[in-house]
Amino acid sequence: MITGYNEMIDRISNREGTSPEFIQAVKEVAESLKKVFEEEPEYMKVFEVMAEPERVVMFRVPWEDDSGRIQVNRGFRVQFSSVLGPYKGGLRFHPSVNLSILKFLGFEQVFKNSLTGLPMGGGKGGSDFDPKGKSDKEVARFCQSFMLELSRMIGPDTDVPAGDIGVGGREIGYMAGQYRRIRNESSCVLTGKNPKWGGSRIRPEATGYGTVYFVQEWYKSKGSCMKDKRCIVSGSGNVAQYTIEKLIQLGAKPMTCCDSAGSIYDPAGFDAEKVQHIMELKNVKRARISEYVEKYPTATYFAGKSVWQLTTTDMPGGFECAFPCATQNEIDGEGAKLLESHGVKIVAEGANMPSTDEACHLYKSLNIVHCPGKAANAGGVAVSGLEMSQNSMRLRWESHEVDAKLHQIMKGIFENCVLYGAKYGWGEDDLVTGANVAGFLKVADSMQEFGWA
Repeated sequence: MITGYNEMIDRISNREGTSPEFIQAVKEVAESLKKVFEEEPEYMKVFEVMAEPERVVMFRVPWEDDSGRIQVNRGFRVQFSSVLGPYKGGLRFHPSVNLSILKFLGFEQVFKNSLTGLPMGGGKGGSDFDPKGKSDKEVARFCQSFMLELSRMIGPDTDVPAGDIGVGGREIGYMAGQYRRIRNESSCVLTGKNPKWGGSRIRPEATGYGTVYFVQEWYKSKGSCMKDKRCIVSGSGNVAQYTIEKLIQLGAKPMTCCDSAGSIYDPAGFDAEKVQHIMELKNVKRARISEYVEKYPTATYFAGKSVWQLTTTDMPGGFECAFPCATQNEIDGEGAKLLESHGVKIVAEGANMPSTDEACHLYKSLNIVHCPGKAANAGGVAVSGLEMSQNSMRLRWESHEVDAKLHQIMKGIFENCVLYGAKYGWGEDDLVTGANVAGFLKVADSMQEFGWA
């Protein structure tokens, strides 16, 4: 037992009160750092300081709906750590948004950004506003009101937000336009912008592509490749779409996706035509994934079920890889057991913290390699960092250049996870410990050098 460890965790938990997602994230990281704390106990105090955001802002966002009524939502920005650079992290618009979720996301972002090797701190923000079912004009009015307040606390050397769930190209455009009006500047601090006005190539693809590159590096380290690997993918948004696209490009066989209403399983696997249809359904028509089976009737739709609830009877033949790309805590203990029954060897998290504590512990006991989100899905923020560089230098890299830099960053993250997993965990496949230790030490040492802890 490490002297003072339990007391430290209790202090953080008691201080947070009703923040279950954040406490879960803190405990998961702290568990991985036990060997670090044993060797150098002073790091525990640094961790306790690190677990408190530098700044949390909550504000009201009034906006007018199409009937002329004033609606009010809550806006948030959690500026967690600026020791490595300006706060960097997405904005999420979803009814589930609250401080606990944003603090957990901001905390994870600190480690994720550290792993990229780019000069970025960590933060997160958003609102409980739901873009679904709103007209373009309503979304525009909300985004403009949101940015009116957010603009006070962001800037290229202070805080650089991006998109997340519910915040895509449309929302980024509305907020970028409002930011320019307010600040009287031609530049825009937001990343994830349209390439026509300062955005980076392949930014929409980056999180999904990066997750697949991470798994590709794992297979390479075992002398294998992704070709013909049968894959389970959850979600049907941006991350899932481009995870599926990159899997297809590498010769793998993705066969599932889902949304909040249900899941589809295509025994023939997706191809380039099918993934384009999924993109049209979700991005253009904003339809349910159930409509996929209308065009491809050999697929099966499971209403009200996530892909992690589908059995070997529902999806025969087995799988090697799983890519949770939807939301936090989507895989529970039962889901992890089902993955073992399917024969899954590796879980790569395209979403943030999609596995519950129980699932994470089961992966280890079931000999399933676990690629945590802070490492596997760092490709999105990595390309956001590259977008910041392009904006600063007033230039643009072509898609193949950005893709090559993304792949190299993901390769470096994987190698660091292997290195620190072998040193502080149970072996080179302990990628969770590797990611947490590698991300933590860089931030912690910098905080000590600054005299911040």
